[in-house]
Amino acid sequence: MSQIRLGHLDELQVQRLEEMCIVVDENDRVIGAETKKNCHLKENIEKGLLHRGFSVVLFNMQDELLVQQRSDAKYTFPGHLTDSCSSHPLSNPAELEEKDALGVRRAAHRRLQAELGIPPEQISIEDIIFVTRIYHNSPSDDTWGDHEVGYLLLVKKALTLNPDSREVKSYRYMTREELGDVLDRAAQGLEKVTPWFRTIMEGFVFKWWGKKLQDVSQFVEPDTIHRP
Repeated sequence: MSQIRLGHLDELQVQRLEEMCIVVDENDRVIGAETKKNCHLKENIEKGLLHRGFSVVLFNMQDELLVQQRSDAKYTFPGHLTDSCSSHPLSNPAELEEKDALGVRRAAHRRLQAELGIPPEQISIEDIIFVTRIYHNSPSDDTWGDHEVGYLLLVKKALTLNPDSREVKSYRYMTREELGDVLDRAAQGLEKVTPWFRTIMEGFVFKWWGKKLQDVSQFVEPDTIHRP
């Protein structure tokens, strides 16, 4: 640990580096477990270490998307704008459950409460819709990166938010047009946006943003892993 740059991380982020992520092969088959730290070190990613993650796109009832700015204490992409909540299922029996992506949805349910402060009585696992999977390999700096099979999850519900400031620097709901402007500015180097957020928005979410939940079903591809 002493040889790895950790100076910008707070105590919470250092603790979370020891959580056990789910290691998968290129077809998302579980092959083991490894610490979050080791999964996100570029030296290990360059050797092929791949893990399972998720991104939640959370819409309110006005069809506005919750966009958060990651804390400056994050080990990957600090201070970047990103999706509503992104994290990892952990290597435990509950979050390894494969049927209907139940394990990943349980992990998202856990993180929506922990990261965004959503009261547990306001959200259930049934509110979390599994859409598809997306492979991405995203270097953050000379030390850290993300190399994931990421599950894209959708929530549309009116919810109370009280984000943990150790995880979320700022947040706001955006219209489709407002987010399009943000991504345009990011392309000009005027905003910092996580690479997977751009991928999921431009490749997937913009196609069904504004549709009723029952109409999103035509875009659900649970057996597909999209690759660049």
